[in-house]
Amino acid sequence: MLLYKNMRVQGVERDLIRQVLRSGTSIGANIAEDEQAQSNADFISKMNIALKESAETKYWIRLFESTNLLSADSAQQLIEECIEIEKILYSIIRTAKGKKKQAV
Repeated sequence: MLLYKNMRVQGVERDLIRQVLRSGTSIGANIAEDEQAQSNADFISKMNIALKESAETKYWIRLFESTNLLSADSAQQLIEECIEIEKILYSIIRTAKGKKKQAV
């Protein structure tokens, strides 16, 4: 959200700001939805969607950096946060897939 606010202050194109806001907040939304997953496969699917949204968020951050709308330091910090989230999601998915195999 802080990135979104900073971009608005800089006058960045509205559609670009909305894209990074959408993908960034979608990560958490999909993780929150997993509490209501109807099956292990649905749970894994939601975690995979969160991973994809993280990848998209990194894309937007890199785009902002390459067009000098975001400093290299800020971009690196945000990308590192995305990577940490992805590591957690990969671990969750791996565990869920292991449980799925055990149930069969």
